[in-house]
Amino acid sequence: MVYGDGAFKDPQGKIWELADPVVSPAHTAGLIGTPNELKLKYLADNDFKDLSGEALKEAISKSIKEKQSNLVGNMASQGTTPRQLTDLIGSLCDLTSGSGDKGTPVILIQGYFDNFTD
Repeated sequence: MVYGDGAFKDPQGKIWELADPVVSPAHTAGLIGTPNELKLKYLADNDFKDLSGEALKEAISKSIKEKQSNLVGNMASQGTTPRQLTDLIGSLCDLTSGSGDKGTPVILIQGYFDNFTD
């Protein structure tokens, strides 16, 4: 995937950043679509806040294995679903690469599609 940071509005300065208006101008077909993920932090902090250790891991694993096929609108998926995979991965690349006089390095992302229950 070739990435840029996309267009966004700076929350502090309220200025629109339009340098890279498209997050991913080029990517393989395997990155087309949206994830259907639960946020582990949300589950741990809310649904299973009274659990810890192995009990927490088992409860989260059970939630993942039994999740609905469409999580749009579910609070436990906020921030992931229904964003495009290229937007999510592009954001990760941009956060990793930084900015300034370093230029844009090559970013290798491993394990992005791994599942917590595997």
